[in-house]
Amino acid sequence: MTLITAALLGIVEGITEFLPVSSTGHLILASRLLTLPDTDFLKSFEIIIQLGAILAVIALYWKSFFNFEILKRVVVAFIPTGIIGLALYKVVKTYLLGNEAVVLWALLLGGIALIAFEWWHKEAPGEAQPIAGITYRQSFFIGLFQALSIIPGTSRSAATIVGGLALGIKRQTIVEFSFLLAVPTMLAATGLDLFKNASTFTPDEAAALSVGFAVSFIVALFSIKFLLGYIRKHSFVPFGIYRIIVALLFWVILL
Repeated sequence: MTLITAALLGIVEGITEFLPVSSTGHLILASRLLTLPDTDFLKSFEIIIQLGAILAVIALYWKSFFNFEILKRVVVAFIPTGIIGLALYKVVKTYLLGNEAVVLWALLLGGIALIAFEWWHKEAPGEAQPIAGITYRQSFFIGLFQALSIIPGTSRSAATIVGGLALGIKRQTIVEFSFLLAVPTMLAATGLDLFKNASTFTPDEAAALSVGFAVSFIVALFSIKFLLGYIRKHSFVPFGIYRIIVALLFWVILL
């Protein structure tokens, strides 16, 4: 993988990590378009590079991680995700990462589900509640929803946001909680992958990881601000339509 290719994938990751369109799915499809070989390093790259985007959350929301009430809710939500992710790590990396058919089906069905949910869901009027107002029960179920994103193409962001909305949480509140929950989730996923595979990376692969990591961090700063501005006036229907179009288009191109 060249440094230019790593930077391009970093841009893809930074743009898509927090949008309900699946950053992992987009990385897999982008890698296929760039004709990158389906190696163990590429699969690790697609996991580890996400941490760069996640660090943008820390840069923008670092004060929230010193709020004990918020932190407790993030921990509760992370528990089911962590357990399920650890249990299925080998299955995901062996059979799901790199599987374009899985990605395209998840994008397509997820897009349809997103449109259907927005049509069905009617948010009660009122101001967004503080994140600390999310109950522990809601936090736990949000973590279960997030665990669905172990399927590439599902979208961690879409799963947590839709799950939170279904539980009655205000849109801006669940979007910001989704940002915060991404931090321990991706720290754990990246840490596990580095523990298992870092010793096998060549210097060139490590350099590519560093470039992709840095680019995804910078781009994600703007992606977060865009999403927060977008949700104030718009629904997620356009993202659902986008997912369906991408799935059908890539089905023709790749499969």
